Amino acid sequence: MLRIVVGGQIEKEKVAELIRKIGGDNVSVTVKSDIEAAMAIKTNQADYYFGACNTGGGGALAMAIALLGMGLCATVSMPGKIRSNEEIINEVKSGKKAFGFTPQHMDQVIPVIMNEILK
Repeated sequence: MLRIVVGGQIEKEKVAELIRKIGGDNVSVTVKSDIEAAMAIKTNQADYYFGACNTGGGGALAMAIALLGMGLCATVSMPGKIRSNEEIINEVKSGKKAFGFTPQHMDQVIPVIMNEILK
């Protein structure tokens, strides 16, 4: 079972709900503060971090970047720009563990990430 934490600054419950809907019985989803969520990844208590904020990278990933390093984090959407499905899949395949996005893009990016990590 995949252990997923939801951090970020906004829409945490909606993000968690969408992840649960896609992952079903294959995922355990917990909503946490940014620092708790990032620490859960760092201490191997969770497998993936999802976070939303208005920029897709600031409040969504700041703690994850600080604790995990940029090499494990990816901004997959920002105002006016969503990365292509191929780019998002490549981020997952490259070992990224923390994903940031804007809340208005969650319906486009979360399914791409989830489908790839559930393979």
